[in-house]
Amino acid sequence: MKKYLRLLQILKIAAKYRLQELLEDFNLGTPVSLLFKLPFSSDKKLAKLTRGMRLRLALEELGPIFIKFGQLLSTRRDMLPLDIADELAKLQDQVAPFNGVEAQKIIEQALGDKVTHIFKDFSSAPLASASIAQVHTAKLLSGEEVVIKVVRPGIENIIAQDLALLKLIASFIEKYTKDGKRLRAKEIIKDYDFVIHDELNLQAEGANGTQLRKNFENNNILYVPKIYWDYTRNNILVMERIHGIPISHIDELKKANIDLKKLAETGVEIFFTQVFDHSFFHADMHPGNIFVSREHTDKPQYIALDCAIFGSLSEDDQQYLAKNLLAIFKRDYRKVAELHVECGWVPPDTPVHAFEATMRSVCEPIFEKPLSDISFGALLLELFRTAGRFNMELQPSLVLLQKTLLNVEGLGKELYPDLDLWQTALPFLENWQKKRMSPWENLKKLKGKVPDLLEQLPELPELVYDFLSETRTSRRQTQRLLKEQAKAHLQAQQKQSEKRFHFGLAALLLASLMIFTDLGQFMDSMPLELWLLGFTGIGLLYFRR
Repeated sequence: MKKYLRLLQILKIAAKYRLQELLEDFNLGTPVSLLFKLPFSSDKKLAKLTRGMRLRLALEELGPIFIKFGQLLSTRRDMLPLDIADELAKLQDQVAPFNGVEAQKIIEQALGDKVTHIFKDFSSAPLASASIAQVHTAKLLSGEEVVIKVVRPGIENIIAQDLALLKLIASFIEKYTKDGKRLRAKEIIKDYDFVIHDELNLQAEGANGTQLRKNFENNNILYVPKIYWDYTRNNILVMERIHGIPISHIDELKKANIDLKKLAETGVEIFFTQVFDHSFFHADMHPGNIFVSREHTDKPQYIALDCAIFGSLSEDDQQYLAKNLLAIFKRDYRKVAELHVECGWVPPDTPVHAFEATMRSVCEPIFEKPLSDISFGALLLELFRTAGRFNMELQPSLVLLQKTLLNVEGLGKELYPDLDLWQTALPFLENWQKKRMSPWENLKKLKGKVPDLLEQLPELPELVYDFLSETRTSRRQTQRLLKEQAKAHLQAQQKQSEKRFHFGLAALLLASLMIFTDLGQFMDSMPLELWLLGFTGIGLLYFRR
């Protein structure tokens, strides 16, 4: 019942901010259109605001899940009207805060002591406020500057209600819409449920940040602040304070003489390094989470915050993704089609030649443009929509990756509009592929497995003996089974021969009667009971086992 009430609340808020005006250009279908025509009133004062402001305020009022949707949209300035993109960008770190006194109580309850006994210069006014948590500044008693991230009180109940509603909508989509099954909406919501609950656990976020810091400890392109574990709990996180430039402050970056072209290309490099070298990638790279160091202006350094949402790929997914991207880069549509079938993204009976032709018809008109004008993320989305003809299913394991790629491209083009993601990514992918095929790399992998092999070495004789014993047993069982099958086959042939013999005998008896007896008199004079008895006898002779 609560989820239906929440749906009504969403529609009421949408009407309040006149959001139906933003949706008039979209063909939503009759059921959805009717929902937006429910008799909810709009606020006349809000009607005077710009459409971007109304959308942002509506998403803020709807809560964290909708705010995160707005954050994703804000990164695609190349796909949104600028007035809307500018307003949605404020969702990244300017969400309405909750009371600082309440935040202080949460911190004291979590750490079991007064804030003044643990920190110096604690600020009750938040430094930044986002959808799930807000941040306050302080100093440790030892003097280090820190920020304290505090989860919003009562946010768990709001998220639970919204997730219940999203699950209901996903079930509706899969059951009643044409493309519902291939979109696998229920599976996506299930994954998002897991992700957002991870985001509520700040200890998990701290662990992600620690791992990311370790992954880039020998690489200056990305810096991750230190986590202070002694002061971190499920609902509060204490980390090193940084003083970088928000990546969305383009004018400030220019004043600091940051090479914006190099900065944009470095962002792409960080993304592909995380995905293909570490298989552990920051999946929430919107501008509110990314800063730039004021140092290293010629070789810009990113600073990653908010490590709540991370993704990873299996080795198979990595290989298939890399091969698909390389094939698209090289316009090898046959290879793209074969890979989609091979990795199970389309059914195994998909006609490869038809799928190849479809890919070519989508890509070739796009590739006629200069590469720097092509949105790679938009191209992938268009390919997915087109591949729906071949029952291509959305891969839940790649949803976070697709979202992150859209973020990275949107961010890069904001920094440097002429960013050519294709040329930046292609050398990386080719080097990665060569590295995978290198004999030395494979020897390193083998070397890494040597300790495990040595540990299992004493068990090798027993394993060999068990294997040989199982092989002999299996061979004997196979021979016995073959003998039994041959015996059964011979018995079946014998029974069939007996059937044919008895049938022939019965036919011979019947023919003799018909020859030596007048057939008409015979049929008229013979009682029905004798006829039935005769045919029953013939039947028994034929079907005798």
